[in-house]
Amino acid sequence: MLETDPGVIRVLIADDHPLMRKGLADILDGIDDIQVVGAAEDGAAALALTHAVRPDIVLMDISMPGMDGIEATQKLVEMDTGARVVMLTSYSEQEKITQALAAGAVSYLTKDAPPEAVIRAIRSAATSAELPRED
Repeated sequence: MLETDPGVIRVLIADDHPLMRKGLADILDGIDDIQVVGAAEDGAAALALTHAVRPDIVLMDISMPGMDGIEATQKLVEMDTGARVVMLTSYSEQEKITQALAAGAVSYLTKDAPPEAVIRAIRSAATSAELPRED
């Protein structure tokens, strides 16, 4: 398990585009209270990594090959890992937003959001509920 300070928010990035994963990781790596603990290219990999690295927050894309982000979010909620999902996707249609929130996402942003909005969403999701930590 990765070592981290108790006040640091552990984030897993799930997106099928390597450039998006890298860009998000680069943005978040410069933030003192956020640590990227993994990156997944699809929903199934996000589930496996969530089990392995125990993130506080999963930044989840909706459209991914195999298991999409909505199904992966439902399964994460069922797994009861304590990880909270922030959807970060190109879809802005009300139907997709409703599906994502119904699946258990706590927040929804489009990929054209500025980096500061993503950081705020991560912090808000992390502080909106007490996050369990295993030592």
